[in-house]
Amino acid sequence: MKPLGWQKKAFQNFRLYVVTDLHSENSAVLKTIEMAYRGGTDIVQLRSKMLGDAALIRLGKKIRMVATKYRKLFFVNDRVDLAIATDADGIHLGQDDMPVALARRIADKAGQDLWIGKSTHSLAQALAAVREGADYIGVGPVFLTPTKPRAIPVGLKFVRQACDKIQIPWVAIGGIDLYNVKDVIASGATRIAVVRAIFNAKDPGKAAQRFQNLIKG
Repeated sequence: MKPLGWQKKAFQNFRLYVVTDLHSENSAVLKTIEMAYRGGTDIVQLRSKMLGDAALIRLGKKIRMVATKYRKLFFVNDRVDLAIATDADGIHLGQDDMPVALARRIADKAGQDLWIGKSTHSLAQALAAVREGADYIGVGPVFLTPTKPRAIPVGLKFVRQACDKIQIPWVAIGGIDLYNVKDVIASGATRIAVVRAIFNAKDPGKAAQRFQNLIKG
């Protein structure tokens, strides 16, 4: 079981959550992730719909080392087995993934204490995820995003609803960048998740720092 010292404080205080969208096993991504952590990213989630398990485990173990170096958190998308194999701090589940309780039970049997998040696309789903025992939820997609081109944007209304109704940590996600993030923050978001705004940035570290400054106000 992982210690709950600096990790617990990092989770309680996280503001910027960065998600990968990898199409190949590219070592350059590690440099980007390190720059993002150094610039102020609190959590990096390893996500890829293209890579096989062996590549994800190799990358995950390397990200784990970088995250520990900067005392930041490392999460894995969808797969509790990969989260265990890479000694991740947490896992993020979608609406069609296994229930939160089952993921927690699997992790507990492996002796690993994971923070478990869940994607939600409506207030009803958000409230259901809270009842399920999720440690945090994703609220979105706020805007249209090429990462999930078939997903219908929920807009800022859901962000405002989450601000009013959700008591556990929640993070706004989906098509957010440095140009529209102010609208998301103005709607009540205090935690932001991004993909392209960091990984497509000329300087991922400076982009992360700008997000943090905007979120903190």
